[in-house]
Amino acid sequence: MGDIVEKFGENAGKIWRILEKHGSLTQTELMKTAKLHEEEFYTAIGWLARENKICINDTNFTLGECNLSPNIGNNAGRVWQLLSNCEDLDVNYIPKLAGVDEKDAYYALGWLAKEGKVTGKKVIPKKPQMQFSLR
Repeated sequence: MGDIVEKFGENAGKIWRILEKHGSLTQTELMKTAKLHEEEFYTAIGWLARENKICINDTNFTLGECNLSPNIGNNAGRVWQLLSNCEDLDVNYIPKLAGVDEKDAYYALGWLAKEGKVTGKKVIPKKPQMQFSLR
């Protein structure tokens, strides 16, 4: 299986083609049309933001000069700094350790993927995961 960041670019292409064809759409409409899960959607938006090809107006995404860059770019810097200090960090830890919310962490990963600065892979835990809680 290839690097999963290749999928980020493919998903960004899907979103770009959909917006080119349909114009301005909400996140829900884009995700449904592109058949993407939230994480896939966010990484694709981060990729397109790095390309300066997508913007959001109110609740709709559209093609055009990016108005998401400052926020996503800053968060990408935080995620990059975190990854530069850690080896093989599970995606579930990135938001908390980078000090960003989950959506922003995925936007940042898409941005960094477009820059060729991250790699990723799906892993299956070798041991069963256990969770504990109080009764």
